[in-house]
Amino acid sequence: MKIMAIDLGDVRTGVAFSDITGFIAGRSVTITCRDREALADQICDMIQKEGAQEIVLGLPLNMDGTEGPRAEKSRAFGRLMAEKTGLPIHYADERGSSITANRILSDAGKKRGRQRAQVDAVAAAIILQSYLDSRG
Repeated sequence: MKIMAIDLGDVRTGVAFSDITGFIAGRSVTITCRDREALADQICDMIQKEGAQEIVLGLPLNMDGTEGPRAEKSRAFGRLMAEKTGLPIHYADERGSSITANRILSDAGKKRGRQRAQVDAVAAAIILQSYLDSRG
């Protein structure tokens, strides 16, 4: 079963897809879009093309584990995606995913300017792989 992960941002949103078996995070991209409806429509197109059957949405918790305004934005987007797709939405703690993504890109020798455009895609892949690993 193919699973999609979303690292929601205000401007850039990372999207990653698992392989067909649902064990390994694969292709990931960054979408630049500020409008939530337009973003949801773009992601819906991707879901149809890729054949994803579940969505994992990064949940930006506070460091103490509580939910703040950013988490509510993610939950609101999750409700929108559930309405548009009818797919199950799972939330995954995304604390530290962007920091890890920056570290991975730096270690790979990416220059800081170009790295910024790829961070969200890599963060989505990290969120997805963490979710896939947690399922056993």
